[in-house]
Amino acid sequence: MTGVEWVWVQYRGEYMPDLISGQVQAAFTVIPRSIDYIRTGKLRALAVTSAAHLEVLPDVPTVDEFVPGYEASSWFGVGAPKGTSTEIIEKLNKEIDAIVAEPNMKARLVGLGLQPMSLTSAEFGKFIADQIEKWAKVIRAANIKPE
Repeated sequence: MTGVEWVWVQYRGEYMPDLISGQVQAAFTVIPRSIDYIRTGKLRALAVTSAAHLEVLPDVPTVDEFVPGYEASSWFGVGAPKGTSTEIIEKLNKEIDAIVAEPNMKARLVGLGLQPMSLTSAEFGKFIADQIEKWAKVIRAANIKPE
């Protein structure tokens, strides 16, 4: 989106020591992985790639503030095998939503930089389909090929 050329440094293992020591100048990393280093001043967060500011890092700008339209968020979800009954899926969804809504759990997730979302199975299915479409466009535009 910016035309910036990056030097890709492939890591098969742990990259955080090289980032903290300055051997690697910047990295895109997930907040739960880096939040403690940010809090202790070992890393400086330049921006978050989510569409909105994060509660855990309220003063850190979004990339969208510099590159309008940019958003790249990681997410976690719970799935079940195809053919699982609607009754079981609804029960799982209800129980997971209840756990995530508990104040202590919600505070823990937010403290890790996560933004809990409560979606029905239909909404989650649409979310996944939208993500596939979005990233397929990125892959085609960047001419990314599997290695």
